[in-house]
Amino acid sequence: MNTLSDTPPVLRFAPSPNGLLHLGHAYSALITEHWAKKIGGQWLLRIEDIDMERSKPEFVEAIFDDLSWLGLSWPEPVLFQSKRFDIYKSAAQKLRTMGLLYPCFCSRKEIKANARDETDPDGAPVYPGTCKHLPKDQISQHLQQNKPVQYRLNMEKAVAKTGMLTFTTAQPAPMDRPKINYARPARWGDVVIQRKGTPTSYHLSVVVDDAEQNITHITRGRDLQTATDIHVLLQFLLGLNTPVYTFHKLILDKETAKLSKSKGSTSLQSLRQTGWTAQTVRTHLGF
Repeated sequence: MNTLSDTPPVLRFAPSPNGLLHLGHAYSALITEHWAKKIGGQWLLRIEDIDMERSKPEFVEAIFDDLSWLGLSWPEPVLFQSKRFDIYKSAAQKLRTMGLLYPCFCSRKEIKANARDETDPDGAPVYPGTCKHLPKDQISQHLQQNKPVQYRLNMEKAVAKTGMLTFTTAQPAPMDRPKINYARPARWGDVVIQRKGTPTSYHLSVVVDDAEQNITHITRGRDLQTATDIHVLLQFLLGLNTPVYTFHKLILDKETAKLSKSKGSTSLQSLRQTGWTAQTVRTHLGF
């Protein structure tokens, strides 16, 4: 597996503009800045806005405003994923040429109805493979009828190509001993690589962009630790370098659940309006 040990350290903070940032985002941004300074590197801001329906310009501006308020700065220009769809299409085509992608026409309702008892690390039903062996004429018919389609990775074939995969975790500092981890992408089943209406997915775009930006160290919350299995797999298949990973703690609410935009966790903007200062946030989060 490729490494990045001889390149200057580069980290990134990559929020999605589908809501306002909360304390969990603040912690992730601050820990990324902390490690970048500690190892003499830099950190980049990336806007992960492939979800065109939920991403809003006002949330992009709010991200810039909140991070500046926290005292953070970053190099320009900022990479926007929504401007890179052609690049993601090319990466997906490489996987298609290798015979690793297949079209899936199933709705969420159909997947749930046909799913086995097996679930992925996020607790969702593992895709039962309904469309994996569709006849070519049926695929052509569905495509001609413009039936909504997404493209899945044939995990069995992909794992057969890669064999055993490993990646390194460590606090990104020279004095820390790195740990070798074994990736287990098969537990995710046939993950979506190109979504319906979008020529990419989180998994594909993030590994392509990390390689494009020469990211050497990735700091991410522990809730994304298992997703690293998929990313290491795609990095190998696409011939991309594998960064060093650090999984940081999650900021929890009073019910000990992780903060989340979807459930309306208190935003940084709201905290500012109630009198919190940037230093209050930093102190509260341990910086």
